[in-house]
Amino acid sequence: MGLNHLLARRKSLSSLRGKQSEAGSVTPSSTTPSDQKPREAKSAPYTRPSYATVLATKGSFMDKSDLGITDASKSLCRNLLEKKQTVPQDSLFRDDVFEKACRKIQDRNEARVVQDITRLIVPSAETLATYGATHLDPLIESVNEGWNSAEPFYGPRPQLDYSLEKLQPFVGEVPDTFTSHFMATWQMYFPFLTCEVKCGAAALDVADRQNAHSMTLAVRGVVELFRMVKREKELHLQILAFSISHDHGTVRIYGHYPVVDGNKTTFYRHPIRKFDFTELDGKEKWTAYKFTKNVYDIWMPTHLKRICSVIDALPDFEVSQQSESGESGLSQGLESHHLSNDAASLLEEADSQSGDVTPGTSMSQRIEGGAFKQPRKRPLNDISE
Repeated sequence: MGLNHLLARRKSLSSLRGKQSEAGSVTPSSTTPSDQKPREAKSAPYTRPSYATVLATKGSFMDKSDLGITDASKSLCRNLLEKKQTVPQDSLFRDDVFEKACRKIQDRNEARVVQDITRLIVPSAETLATYGATHLDPLIESVNEGWNSAEPFYGPRPQLDYSLEKLQPFVGEVPDTFTSHFMATWQMYFPFLTCEVKCGAAALDVADRQNAHSMTLAVRGVVELFRMVKREKELHLQILAFSISHDHGTVRIYGHYPVVDGNKTTFYRHPIRKFDFTELDGKEKWTAYKFTKNVYDIWMPTHLKRICSVIDALPDFEVSQQSESGESGLSQGLESHHLSNDAASLLEEADSQSGDVTPGTSMSQRIEGGAFKQPRKRPLNDISE
């Protein structure tokens, strides 16, 4: 299979016009049509238990593969759970107020749960960077933002300037007007962490379905990148992304990984932890927080270096001048190109009901906690590790 299916596609004129008209006086990059839709419409596909079957027919399974994961990934999960981390000293999870705080969010909606405790379950990478964790500067996060720049069935963008140039044919010259296998939003490339917050009966099952869909797209993007330099076998059974689902008392943590079999890739998830953080006087209340910080501190830097090493190995592509239709030379003809991968139709089915690639949700708060942001221009000899 060639690289044509990976080249950036220009968004349809109707999509761009819709975004501009709905944004009004707000810049198109900050407000998108999917972000304006009622949450009920956006979450509809995920509320049905049959959605897991839809995913499975496209090659994404909400289960472990019979092959499991590599020993290295098993060791990684243990390390992420067990390595010590600092936690906030003055918060609603403080020992003397924890029980009262938990009682106050029982039977409340998702917005209240997010307001009170979500950042104590999944800490903000950008906030940690603001407070001095400079190794997190390459990361960007979004809240309730549709992944409108993703190709159907999807991350952080590498910060380094050389990476931007080599990825340009695959992300488009103006990222906000293209869709790509490697983009989530116009600022977010190669995502690796999502959090869904739900409340109510069977709500966490809905959150799990959304996370499974999102992380399938995330893992697919990494696999496709590695396939471009014939290194996809390195990713076989390796955890490449994480998701967290939670409500007012329960947390579920998963790792997401590919099974690479020649040109075929299927996607699975590995259950890492499931627990009630309110039991035993809050014994596990900081478990997810510490796990997430360890993802940022231990796993993410290695993941970023690996992505950058692959991008560095990409051949140089000549991009011709824009045609009259606005397509780059490499992306001309893509409108008539049909993806051979069955996975490409998954989001189209979701779009028929929700209207955006990776929808935000009704009765939920959606947080993408880890993705690489758009790089700043600087001299090539000023490249940080």
